[in-house]
Formats: sequence, C-alpha cells, structure tokens
Amino acid sequence: MSNEPLLPGFEPFDQLASMVAVVAPDGRCLLANSALENVLGVSRRALQRGSLLDWMADPAQLRETLWLVARNQVASSRFDAHLTRMPAGSPELPVHLIVSQTEWPDRVLVEMIEIEQQTRLEREERTHGLAQANKELVRNLAHEIKNPLGGIRGAAQLLAMEVTSRELTEYTRIIIQEADRLQALVDRLLAPHRRPQVVAEVNIHEVCERVRSLILAEFPRGLDVARDYDTSIPEFRGDREQLIQAVLNIAHNATHALAERIAAGDARLALRTRVARQATFSRQRYRLALELHIEDNGPGVPEDIRDRIFHPLISGREGGSGLGLTLAQTFVQQHQGTIECDSVPGRTVFKILIPLPS
Repeated sequence: MSNEPLLPGFEPFDQLASMVAVVAPDGRCLLANSALENVLGVSRRALQRGSLLDWMADPAQLRETLWLVARNQVASSRFDAHLTRMPAGSPELPVHLIVSQTEWPDRVLVEMIEIEQQTRLEREERTHGLAQANKELVRNLAHEIKNPLGGIRGAAQLLAMEVTSRELTEYTRIIIQEADRLQALVDRLLAPHRRPQVVAEVNIHEVCERVRSLILAEFPRGLDVARDYDTSIPEFRGDREQLIQAVLNIAHNATHALAERIAAGDARLALRTRVARQATFSRQRYRLALELHIEDNGPGVPEDIRDRIFHPLISGREGGSGLGLTLAQTFVQQHQGTIECDSVPGRTVFKILIPLPS
C-alpha cells in the first residue's frame, strides 16, 4: 500500500486496528486510514478519489445512514454489511459499521470492524482474563500446598526410620513418592513466576531447530518433522529458553496425539514461520509480527475441551498434567504475544504470534 501520510491531525487513525474513513454525506471518501487500504487492497490515494459506497456490496443502507447522520436525524448508527475487495473476485468481507457525526460540518466518520476479528478479539479478551485469574489462583494454591506438603514428606521420612514392618515401610515409601510427585507438579505451576526472563536477541529458527532436534531424538522413526521457514524474519528481543520450552510443549502435545500415526509410520509435524503485516492481537495492532505455525496431522483437539485447552490442569489424554499448553501460553504472553489454535480431525495448527521490531 502507499506510504502517503494522513492529513495533519488525523495520524492517530493509522494506529487503529479497525478500518476508518471520513466521508462526505454523499459517500465521497475524504480520508482513509492504513487498515482500510490494507483490507481493501487499494492505496489511500485511490480510495480518496472515489466513494466509500463503491466498496459496499449493497450500498443502500450506508447511503441512507450517511444522509440521516449528516442531517442530524441520528447521532450514530450501527449495522452489519459486506465490503468488496481487490483483486476483483475476492470474497466479500463481513463487517460491522459504526457511522457517527463529527465536529466538522458535512463530515461523517465511518468505522468498520471485521466481524470475524471482532469475535476473535472478544474471545482473546475473555481468554486473557480467564488466564490471568487462573494464573493467580494456581499460584496462590501452589503456595498453600507447598508448606504442608513438605511437612507430610518429612513426617513420612521420620516414620520410615521408626517402623520395622515391611508393609508399613512400603506405605511410608508410597507417601514420600506421592509427596515428591505433588512437589514436582507445584514446581511446574510456579516455574513461570520464579525465573526472571533472560532477554537477548532471539533467532526464531534457532528455536525451531532446537525443538526439531529434540523431537527427532525422541521419535527417530515414524514421524516426519517438516520445516518451512521464512529466513527474512528478523531477530527480536526475547527469552530463548522460554520460547524453546513453549514450542517444545506444543510439539510434545502433538506427538502424544500422533501416537497411532507414529506407530503406523505416517505421522507429520510441521514448523512454519511467516511474517504477518498489520497484525492485531491482544487488543493491539502491530506493523510486523512473527507467525509460527506448529501443525500436525493427528485426530484433533477433543471438542469438549477445545475452548479450555490453555486452562491449567485441562488435558486431552489419560495421565496428562494439563500444564504444557498453560505454560506455553504464559511464556508467549511474557513476549507480548499469544497462541491461537485451529483444530479439525486430521489437522491441528497452533499459531504463535509475537510482535517483531519494525
């Protein structure tokens, strides 16, 4: 798209994730922000030579609303519509329009939000709020468990030194083992909060290659770990070990789901990197962002837990701790990023999004 700047005073519009246009009452486009030009696939200059009505699949409702708002019949109006896009033949884009008065005479503000994006942002916000609440709950619970757990283990050790019966000794051994297992679980719950980030320049492909080598060492046969890298992706500031752990946790989850295919010899795991432009996530818009896709050809995430897979202690397999994805999301969020999941039988994709320097 063009690098033509907005008129003085309107620069903040270019920082918005939603599409914005200022139009005349007849629909002539007087101003368009960069989000609108990116979505429509035309330059700002071209947009401002025509009418916003030309980009509506059915312009009647917008035409009538502009007339009502410009004549002060209504202060604002909301409705759903469809935008057409370039190149010709591209699918129409469902959007939610907000048409409002402005302080300038004969100028109407039109804001357009992708309906899919709005739904995704609401889901992200809901998930983020739940994650924060769960994180606090788990951290407090882990601290509450930790002290009495140490007392139970210590008492069992002292008891083991006193008893002579083989049967009672076995009981004390079980108590100590289970206390150790719970201690390990508590340590994993507290891990993201204990260790400070070690921030340095990170090459995401070094992270991917490290994970790939670990997975292949564990599954030398029956699993193909493909890679598809965009080598132009720049380095960024981050914690390399945290990112390795996040990607490894997701990859490990995938290998558990692929167990039958690994046995059959046709399991596939793919690591793919791309640059996303004008990406919006976590209620912020970024000029550049890393997209790391971790894709497998397994059976998919069970539908009954699909909306809760990042919650602590939620696992789709027997004996799973339900912490792998929770920790992965925590580590990625500490890089101002997020993880999304798209899963159907035969194809599951976890997408890690992290802002890149622009």
